[in-house]
Amino acid sequence: MFVDSLHIFSFFLLTFATILLTFLMKTSRVETRSLPALARCYPRSFTFYVAHPARSILTSSFFLLPFFCASAVTPQSEQASGITAIVQKAMKTEHLRAVIVKVTQGDKVGISQAFGESMTGVPATTAMHFRNGAVAFSYLATLLLQFVDEHTVKLDDTIERWMPDLPQANKVTLKMLANQTSCYPDFETDPKFLAAFDKEPFHIFTFEERLKIAFSRPMVSDPGTNWSYAHTNFMILGQVLAKIGGKPLDVLLKEKVLDPMGLKNTTASETSEMPTPILHAYDSERRAALKIPADIPFYEEATFFNAQWGTPMGANETTNIDDMITTAVKVGTGALISKSSYEAMTGPHLLGFGKKQDNCAPSCFTQINAYNYGLGIVRSGSWLLQNPLVDGYGAVEAYLPSKKIAIAVAVTFAPEAFDSQGNYANSSDALFRSIGTYMAPDDPPPPVPEKG
Repeated sequence: MFVDSLHIFSFFLLTFATILLTFLMKTSRVETRSLPALARCYPRSFTFYVAHPARSILTSSFFLLPFFCASAVTPQSEQASGITAIVQKAMKTEHLRAVIVKVTQGDKVGISQAFGESMTGVPATTAMHFRNGAVAFSYLATLLLQFVDEHTVKLDDTIERWMPDLPQANKVTLKMLANQTSCYPDFETDPKFLAAFDKEPFHIFTFEERLKIAFSRPMVSDPGTNWSYAHTNFMILGQVLAKIGGKPLDVLLKEKVLDPMGLKNTTASETSEMPTPILHAYDSERRAALKIPADIPFYEEATFFNAQWGTPMGANETTNIDDMITTAVKVGTGALISKSSYEAMTGPHLLGFGKKQDNCAPSCFTQINAYNYGLGIVRSGSWLLQNPLVDGYGAVEAYLPSKKIAIAVAVTFAPEAFDSQGNYANSSDALFRSIGTYMAPDDPPPPVPEKG
């Protein structure tokens, strides 16, 4: 009650000061004054005018204004404080340079906050853009299912209709591409690709280059007989969707997925271009390739490494935390697809499927409750998510349908996050699971066991 009264008192006092300022502006010669101390209360464009004859009166009023602003600030909620503590702990234990997090439940925002630095001396902010990597896979799956709902294609259609020259194109289906069961080899794990990327990380790997590398190795096994994560699948699916829709993939995604979802800050580029402001990323992944000894510090900016290699042509995207949380909700609720397509996308259809094989390890394994694939999305317990790790960026967007909880996290890494070979874990995933457990203790994201 006292706080409410104080807010009301502050409002009327501030209104009086504003009226007084307006009167003096009209009756006296004025000058513009800079008031840096009030920058946190008012937009940067706000200008104060001070009349000379009443300078002492107005100065007293200005000293009161910061008090008005402070009295109107709502203390951080218990929920936000709890999430903040989780983030701050993770930053220490996981050696994170920056964290941007947003959590919502229904229409309520629990927290939207940035921690740490983008660059040295430059604080991270919630407006900053970062790479979203495999989040684009959920957009492709949504686009595919829209074509299914429109009766343009069926999930069981084989891809020979659009790309007849691919291996076993008469057996590989659209669904197999979207749920990672085509058994196509992954170009991203091929030593030839890794060497080429480490040599020139700014190079734009074309579809043809990646296709050539991918099929320089044999298929993992016959189509549909195993589960194996392969960037090759979505690279091909992107090309097929462009042919189905009769437009470039980036145009189709914008028209049918991104704009309808209300994503205003998610854009695609074949280059390393990123909209400002930018969350900068750093990593040590090239240490081994560059033969830098473990006892010599090595930590380079990776912000503008070209990430087109990991996504279909037209789906190399950047985003911000607001669009990530919106994505979690829109994909997690199936907002743009039918109920049957939503079930096809999010159902536990692959639980128990898949096995380890020497020719695809560690990308092939049995699908378990903690990690099993849908169509372009990951299922983890009751949560639906994507969790990309690319060029020094880690991110997660996740949704718990039963409680309408959405979590979006983006992180960058400090030098200590990398081992002696330049390897690092996706700490954004671990952070999401900690926040998810806090938000939904009776239905938390299950811990993901280490692949052995």
